[in-house]
Amino acid sequence: MSLSELRTLISRHASGGVTATAIPGVLVAKVDAAEAQEDTSTGSILAVVAQGSKRLSVGSAVHDYGPGDYLVTSMELPVSGRYRDATPDHPALGFGLELRPDAIAELLLDPGSSGLARAGRGDKAPPAVSVGVADARLLDAVVRMLRLLDHPTDIPILAPLIERELLWLVMSGENGDSVRQLGLADSSLNRVRHVVRWMRDRYSEPVRVDELAQRASMSTSAFHRAFHAVTAMSPIQYQKSVRLQEARLRLLANPADIAGTAYAVGYESPSQFSREYRRQFGAPPSRDVSQLLQSNGLSLNLSPAI
Repeated sequence: MSLSELRTLISRHASGGVTATAIPGVLVAKVDAAEAQEDTSTGSILAVVAQGSKRLSVGSAVHDYGPGDYLVTSMELPVSGRYRDATPDHPALGFGLELRPDAIAELLLDPGSSGLARAGRGDKAPPAVSVGVADARLLDAVVRMLRLLDHPTDIPILAPLIERELLWLVMSGENGDSVRQLGLADSSLNRVRHVVRWMRDRYSEPVRVDELAQRASMSTSAFHRAFHAVTAMSPIQYQKSVRLQEARLRLLANPADIAGTAYAVGYESPSQFSREYRRQFGAPPSRDVSQLLQSNGLSLNLSPAI
């Protein structure tokens, strides 16, 4: 019954694509057509699928999830995603809750959470993206959260309580490690997360893995293992993905300046840039951007995980 009601609630409150709701941090999605693969980035979010299915690729990892599944992403990463079965008569429907590290940390400080495993500095870093099956309790909590949209005066009082319940259910479940580590400042995941954020802000600059390791307070070998475990890619692959996504956005604004864009995002050679762009997006820069402009540009998805 929960999944059926979840579909009804999302259909009622989603206006097409991904929509922010009146509940802070809660998103709903309704997509009525299978999409071409979209290269974008995702933040920290819990996504639950009510109808349809989606494939999300992160580095070398591929995640498929469908009705009754949930997906957790614990940091902003470049991803490729697409809905695989969505039609006007049977649209893909999803729910999203933005994961707030401060809310997770607060829950971890509660004496009632003392039985949960805590990550130490030397513990293995969990993947930033994971998929699981939503049990009846998780689905019920999601449904109760969305019911609040029909009773807006209840939102300020009840939404924080249901958010706390959802976080607890995920933190104590099969993929809880990545969520718990998000709330621990010195966890392996958070140290990688801070480096990822630092790299994103300086994507055009050269990187040295040993310097990144120092920033994460890890040995070079431990950092490399942790970075790959979390992101499913190497630091160099991560930087390349971010550079190419930024280049694509720049070219949409100025399609003729391919060489200038290549230099602006950190490439020393426009020819190398064009080769890697084609490998990433399936077409050389000029053709890819022309096709995007003809189709009204890139989709501004609030969260590609949903």
